[in-house]
Amino acid sequence: MAGVVWTSALLFGMYILAFYATALFDGDVATWNKGLPGLYQPDRPVATIGIGLHFAAGGVILILGCIQLLSSVRARYIWLHRIIGRLYVGASMVAAVGGLIFIAINGTIGGTVMDVGFSLYGILMLVAAFETLRHARAGRLETHRAWALRLFALAIGSWLYRMDYGFWFMLADGIGHDGGFRGPFDRFMAFFFYVPNLLVVEAYLRAPDLTRSRAVRALSAVALLLATGFLLIGTYYFTRYKWGPAILAWLPLG
Repeated sequence: MAGVVWTSALLFGMYILAFYATALFDGDVATWNKGLPGLYQPDRPVATIGIGLHFAAGGVILILGCIQLLSSVRARYIWLHRIIGRLYVGASMVAAVGGLIFIAINGTIGGTVMDVGFSLYGILMLVAAFETLRHARAGRLETHRAWALRLFALAIGSWLYRMDYGFWFMLADGIGHDGGFRGPFDRFMAFFFYVPNLLVVEAYLRAPDLTRSRAVRALSAVALLLATGFLLIGTYYFTRYKWGPAILAWLPLG
């Protein structure tokens, strides 16, 4: 399961850098609107810079976050873990601030509900990044680890947002979604892409004894198997039809 999540998040992170960040650096940010209408408005340059930084940093944190969770790296290469950790936390802060700047100036396509949901997401990410760094510097490693898990749970939110929409269109034909992202499903998704992640992390941190139950372990195994299958299917289709072509066009392959 972890390998599937990391691989899928890594591919999505590369896609973000390939599509959004490259368009920013190439001065062709109008292409952003092909994926999400209203992202680029020529008369609001500060909002454009904010969302551009959000996307660029978002791609970085998805790539680096997978490395930070590897216990082998933490144990054998602590110096590398610390260097990547600083980059990871810094990128998380940039992504959060960039997104908040964009929302404050431009608002989201989904209106007030999406504004609130995404703003709360940015604030929580900023807090988690700050606390992760603060406790690491103070040598409180267990508390640092807890906040690092919360930060990772938030960091993969943008990836889960796309995956959830992909599965919803596949399984329910997009019921509750409209082109303006103001339908019932869209309003639900304004919070669902990160709140359950945090609840899972909190349950893991606060109730470790539950994992000793055979029934819980068996149920968890089945749930993980189903989730892994769904993620494999979703990753395959996203990579084949969207992420892959953008990444291949971005990479210098001859």
